[in-house]
Order: sequence, then C-alpha cells, then structure tokens
Amino acid sequence: MFSKEESKRLKQDFWISFGKSFPRKWTLYDTKIKGLTFKFQFNLKIAEVSIEIDHNNLETRIELWEKLISLKNIIQEEYLPEAIFNDSFILNGDKEISKIYIQKNDVSIHNRNTWQETMVFLNTNMNLIESFFEDYKDILS
Repeated sequence: MFSKEESKRLKQDFWISFGKSFPRKWTLYDTKIKGLTFKFQFNLKIAEVSIEIDHNNLETRIELWEKLISLKNIIQEEYLPEAIFNDSFILNGDKEISKIYIQKNDVSIHNRNTWQETMVFLNTNMNLIESFFEDYKDILS
C-alpha cells in the first residue's frame, strides 16, 4: 500500500519518464474540434488511450459520435483492431461522454516493472489515434 504522497510521486515519475522516453508534442486537446480530445490514462489496474467526445451540447456530441461510428470499420481494420466503442460512458459518476478506447490490463502505475510495456503501449496507440485523426479530420470537422 502506498501513501497518497508516494502514489503522487510515482505518477509524476512515470509521466516524466514517459515524456523523456517519447519526447514529442501530442495532439491531445488541440484537435481544433470542440469537445473532441485524445487522452492517456494510467492507474492502478489499466493503461488506456482514448478518443473522447465531451461536448456540453448533446446534439453536437451525438453528431460527432455518428461521424466516428461511420468510420468504425476503418478504425478497427486500419488503426485500432481492439478498439472499444462506448457512446455513453459516465465519468466519476456524473458526466456522460462518448469514447473510443483501447486498454491494457494487468499493469499498474505503482509497479515500475510494468512501466516500459505501458509506455510502449501508450506511445504506439496514441500514434495510431493521431494518424487516424490526420487522415480523417476533414470528415470529423
């Protein structure tokens, strides 16, 4: 069991190490499409890379989701074969978003032995998401 301070330090160490291992500027929040973001997540149980639609306007969120769904076969065949599509994902018990994600199980930010494989997973899959976005951003705009 780790204290809050130890856990915080491990998280910081991981993300600093990730940035040094894969130094580049990620698109993440800079998609130029309101409500569409790309995210990394790494916690005690999983690592995840996602495309998230968190637009405050439900109609706009649905419209953007439908555009992504129209590209589902392309996403799964050419970029992320194991992608999970979830049109109604609840964040922290209150906010609803739509997301496409891929995750790696059996890794933990508290276990340094899983960091290297997690870094490779995050880098590889975010590169694929960004490649997809570059190829199809005109359709999503």
